[in-house]
Amino acid sequence: MANSLRMIDIAVNFTDGMFRGMYNGKQYHVADIATVLSRAWSAGVDRIIVTGGSLMESKEALAIAETDARLFCTVGVHPTRCNEFDESGDPEKHYEALLSLAKEGVEKGKVVAIGECGLDYDRLHFCSPEIQKKYFEKQFELAQAVKLPMFLHMRAAAEDFCDILEKRKHGFCSGVAHSFTGSAQDRDRLLSFSNLFIGINGCSLKTAENLDVVKGIPVERMMIETDSPYCEIKNTSAGMSFVKSSWPSKKKEKYDPNCIVKGRNEPCLVRQVLEVVAGCKGIADIDQLSKTVYHNTCRVFFPQDVDSAADALLADGRTAN
Repeated sequence: MANSLRMIDIAVNFTDGMFRGMYNGKQYHVADIATVLSRAWSAGVDRIIVTGGSLMESKEALAIAETDARLFCTVGVHPTRCNEFDESGDPEKHYEALLSLAKEGVEKGKVVAIGECGLDYDRLHFCSPEIQKKYFEKQFELAQAVKLPMFLHMRAAAEDFCDILEKRKHGFCSGVAHSFTGSAQDRDRLLSFSNLFIGINGCSLKTAENLDVVKGIPVERMMIETDSPYCEIKNTSAGMSFVKSSWPSKKKEKYDPNCIVKGRNEPCLVRQVLEVVAGCKGIADIDQLSKTVYHNTCRVFFPQDVDSAADALLADGRTAN
C-alpha cells in the first residue's frame, strides 16, 4: 500500500500464541511474525513497541525486539499478573530480575518503557486491588531506576490509578495510558497530568460515546496502537464508518500469508485507528495528524529523535486539533 504516512504502533503483543499460529491451544498455521511485520512496514508503520506483561513475557519481548532494528519493547508486570511477585517466593528478587532485564534492554537500545503496569479492576479474579496497587507503585521505582517512561494500563480503576500517579508524579518522567476506554471524566483526569499521553486503539472506538470521548483528547496528547492481536476495529464498531483502508482477510482455518487472519488484529491496521481519529475529530489532513502523533510518540519513547528536524515536521500547519 503506497502512502506517505509514518506511524508507530506503541502496543503489539507479539508474545501471544496467535502470532505462532496457536488459538486456544490448537495450531492452525505457521508462526508468521515476519509476514505480519512485512505488511506493517508496507502500510507506513516504521516502529513497533512489543508489550511485556510479566517477567517471562518481558524476556520474550526483548528477544523478539532484537530480531529487527525497528522493534522495541517494554519490561514490566501487568496488573492482572502482579501475583507473580509474591508467588516467586522473593518479591525483592523478582523486582531485581526485572531491573536487571530492563538495564540489559536499555544497553541494547531496545527497552523504551517500564510496563505494562497499572490497575485493572475489571478482572479482580486474577489479582486483588491491594496487590495490584502495591506492585504498581513498585514499578514507579523501576522506571526511576532506569530513567524510562511508563507504559500504563487503567481499566475501571481511574480513581486509584490517578491517586497513585499524583502521589508518584515527581518521580514520573512521562508515559502513556494505553488502550484507553474510559469516560470523559477519566480522560480529563488523565489529561491533567501534563506528561501523560493517551493511547487509542480499536477498543477505544467501539461506541458513539467512545468517539465523543476521543474527540476531546487533543491530538498533541495522543498516541495510536493496535494492542494486537486484540482490539481490532470490528464492523460493529461506531468508528468503522471512518475507516478507509482495508486488507484481504481469511479465516485461520484457511490461512494465507498474503491475507490478514480474520479476527486477529495486527500492526498494519494501526492505520485504521488513525483514520477513525481523523474522521471523528473532523481532521481533513491525515498526514499532518500522523506527524503530530508520531512526534508525540518520539517525545516519550524515542527522545533521541526529537530534534529540529522532527519539530520542522510540525511547523507547516498545526491544523490538527
